[in-house]
Amino acid sequence: MHIHELVVEMKLLERRMTLFEEKYGVLSADFHAGLMSGQLSRYDDFDESRADFSRWKGLYETWLRRKEAYERQLKEHSLAETLRTQPAY
Repeated sequence: MHIHELVVEMKLLERRMTLFEEKYGVLSADFHAGLMSGQLSRYDDFDESRADFSRWKGLYETWLRRKEAYERQLKEHSLAETLRTQPAY
């Protein structure tokens, strides 16, 4: 995946994560840390939060993988050769 495609996908994921951040009142990184450490287990009994948390976790982990790929590509190529000088649309 090209770096500009990673940026577009990351922004789409961020928009979707924002809905959960606004609904539950915490940022995705804090939610993920709490979920992974077991702090949110009391919500396991609630169908809505369990379904939301599953989707949110997937979005965030996908975003993390895209961010890692973006950073890896940025290290491999200079910013000058990566920067788009023509609009994508």
